[in-house]
Amino acid sequence: MMQQTYHPYHLVDPSPWPYIGACGAFFTTVGGVMYFHYSQSWVLIIGLTVIVFTMIVWWRDVIREATYQGHHTLIVKQGLKYGMLLFILSEVCLFFSFFWAFFHSSLVPTIEIGAVWPPRGVDPLDPFSIPLLNTAVLLSSGATVTWAHHGIISGKRKEAIRGLALTVILGLIFTGLQAMEYYEAPFTISDSVYGSTFFVTTGAHGGHVLIGSSFLLVCLYRLVTHHFTRHHHVGFEAAAWYWHFVDVVWLFLFTFMYWWGS
Repeated sequence: MMQQTYHPYHLVDPSPWPYIGACGAFFTTVGGVMYFHYSQSWVLIIGLTVIVFTMIVWWRDVIREATYQGHHTLIVKQGLKYGMLLFILSEVCLFFSFFWAFFHSSLVPTIEIGAVWPPRGVDPLDPFSIPLLNTAVLLSSGATVTWAHHGIISGKRKEAIRGLALTVILGLIFTGLQAMEYYEAPFTISDSVYGSTFFVTTGAHGGHVLIGSSFLLVCLYRLVTHHFTRHHHVGFEAAAWYWHFVDVVWLFLFTFMYWWGS
C-alpha cells in the first residue's frame, strides 16, 4: 500500500552507505599512514575499494530516487544546489589553507632554506612547458562543459553528449600530463617546504580533477540514457559547478606556484 505524503520534502530511507563509506575513509587514512611508514599497501587498497564501491551504490540510489521515484521536487533540488555550493565553499577553504602555507614560506624565506625562494638546491619546473599545456587543456574543458550545459538547456541532446564527452577526455588528458610531470620532476615532496607545498597542493588539485572527471562520466552515462531534461538536470549542474571551481583553482596554481613561485 502506497503511503501518501503531503509535503514537498524528501525523507530519505535508512541507508548503510554513509557508515560503509566512513569505514572506507578510515581504512584509507590508516592504510596511507601504513604505506608511507612501512610500505604496506593492502589496507590502503581495501579502503579505496570500499570508497569506490560506496560511490557506485550510493549514486545508484540517488539516481533512482531522482529519475524513477520522483522524490526530487523543486524544494529538494533547491536544497541539493545549496548543499553543493556549501561543499564547494568548504573546498575553497581547503585550498586557501594550502596557499596560506605556500605564501607563508615563500614571501619571507627563512635562513634554513637559504633565505631565497625557491630554496637552494631545488630546481623548479618550467611553467611554460607542461603546466602551460595543462592550463590550455583545463580551460578548454571549462568551455566544453559550458557547451554541454547549453546543449541540455536548448534541448540539443547530441551537442550536449559531444561537449560532455570532450570534457571527460580533456580531464583524463590533464591527469595524464600531470602524472608525466610528476614522474619527470627534478625534486620530490621531501625536498624542503617547496616540495611539500608544491606536491600537496597540486596533488590535491589533481585528486579533485579525478573526482570531477568521475562526476562528469556519470553525468555522461545519465545523459546518454535520457535521465536529463531541459528542466531536470541538477546532477549535471552540480558537476559543472565543481568543474569550474577546479578550473579556477588551477589558474591560481599556475600563476603563483608554477610561474611566480619559480
